[in-house]
Amino acid sequence: MSNERNGFSSRLGFVLATAGSAVGLGNIWRFPYLAAKYGGGTFLLIYLILTLTFGFTLMITEVALGRKAGTSAINAFGHFRKKYTFIGYLTSIIPFIIFPYYCVIGGWVTKYALISLQGRIHEATSDTFFTEFIGKTTEPMICLLVFLVITTVVVAGGVKGGIERVSTILMPVLIILLIGVSVFCITRPGAMAGVVYYLKPNLSDLSPKTFLAALGQLFYSMSLAMGIMITFGSYMPRKSDLEQSVTQVECFDTGVAFLAGLMIVPAVFVFSNGDSSMLAKGPSLMFVMLPKVFDSMSFSNGIAMVFFVLVLLAALTSSISLLETLVAVLMDKFQMKRSTACITMFIIALLMAVPSSLGFGVWNGIKILGFDFLDFFDFISNSVLMPIAAFLTCIFVAYVIKPEAIINEVESSGKFKRKPLFLVMIKYIAPICIIAILIFSILEGMGIITV
Repeated sequence: MSNERNGFSSRLGFVLATAGSAVGLGNIWRFPYLAAKYGGGTFLLIYLILTLTFGFTLMITEVALGRKAGTSAINAFGHFRKKYTFIGYLTSIIPFIIFPYYCVIGGWVTKYALISLQGRIHEATSDTFFTEFIGKTTEPMICLLVFLVITTVVVAGGVKGGIERVSTILMPVLIILLIGVSVFCITRPGAMAGVVYYLKPNLSDLSPKTFLAALGQLFYSMSLAMGIMITFGSYMPRKSDLEQSVTQVECFDTGVAFLAGLMIVPAVFVFSNGDSSMLAKGPSLMFVMLPKVFDSMSFSNGIAMVFFVLVLLAALTSSISLLETLVAVLMDKFQMKRSTACITMFIIALLMAVPSSLGFGVWNGIKILGFDFLDFFDFISNSVLMPIAAFLTCIFVAYVIKPEAIINEVESSGKFKRKPLFLVMIKYIAPICIIAILIFSILEGMGIITV
C-alpha cells in the first residue's frame, strides 16, 4: 500500500494535533485527583518514569505502525499480516464506544462553560446543581448536540484545513490559559501548602496500587490503544523525525497534566483548609467541587470562565481526534467521502449518546451489570478493551512482525536513541504491565477491590 495520503503539512502540525488528542479530560480532572490521592510527588515521579518508558513504547509503536501502513487502525495490522486484521477491528471498536459518551461529558462541560461565560458560576455551587442538570432530558441533549456539531465541523474540514488548523490555535491558547490559571491559584493565600502536598513525595503511599493507577492513567492521558495514534501516524510526513515528534507529544501531554494538578490541587487545598480528602472526588471534583472553589476566590466569575473554557478546549481536541479516527475508518474501509463519513458518524454518535445522557434521568432505573449506561460503556472500553488491544499490539509487534519493523520505520527519518529501551519494553515489560492493568481494572470496576 502506498503511503501517499493526505496528512499534516509539517511535523509541528502533527505534534500539536497529536498532543491535542492526548490532552483531554483525563489530564484536566483525572490526573490531579489521582496525584493527590497517591502521595503527590510519589505519583508524579512514577508517572513520569512510566511516561518515558511504557508510554513512549506504546505511542511510538502505534505511530510507526500507522505511518508505515499509511492507513487507519482497521487496516493497519492487516497491512503487515492479513490474518491479524482482527486486531485492527478490535482497536477501531474502542473509539466507536468512547466517542458518543465522551460527547455527553463534553456537553456537560459546554453547559458549565456557558454559565461561567454568563457570570453565573455561583449557581453551580449548589450541591444539587450538577445532578439536577444531568437528570434532565432536553438541556443535556442540547449541550451534547452543540459539542458534537463543533467537533464534526472541525473534522469535516479535513486533516490540514480542519484538525491541524484548529490544533495550532487551540493548543497554544490552552497552554497559555493553563499557565495563567496555575499562577493565579498558587499565589492565593495558603496555596503553597497545597503546592508542597502536590510536589513532595510521600513514600508511605508507594504501593502496587499507586503504580497501577499511574499505568492506567497513561491510557487516558496519551490516547493509547484506541486507534488514534495509528490514524495520526498515517498522516505524519515521512521526513519528520518520528522519535523526536513522539517525545514532544509526551512533553506536551505530561506538561498539561502537571499544570492541571498545579492549578487544581492547591486551589482545593486552600478551599478545604488542608483537607486532602476533598480532592479524591473523582469526576465530581470538576463539576461539584471546583465551582465552589472558584466562587470562594476573588475574581470568581473570571477565573471560573477561563477554567471551564480551558476544559472545553481540552475536551474538544480529544473529541476531534476520536471522530477523525472513526471517519478515517469509514473512508478507508468503505471508500466514503469525508463529508459523507462525518455525517454518518454524527448520526451514529448522536443515537448512541442518547442512552448515556438519559441514563442519569428518565432511564436512571436501567442498569447493565450494575452500571448505568455511561459507566458501562466507559468500563467496557477503558477497563477491558483498551488493555486487550494494547496487549495484542505488543505481541503482534514483538513476536509476529518483529520489533525491527518499527525500528526501521523510526530510523527511516532519524536516529532511534531509545531503541534498547524500546526492545526490552515491547518484548517483556509492557505486555506484563498491560495484563496487570487489565486484571486490576476489571477487579476495580466490578467493585472487588477499591482504590
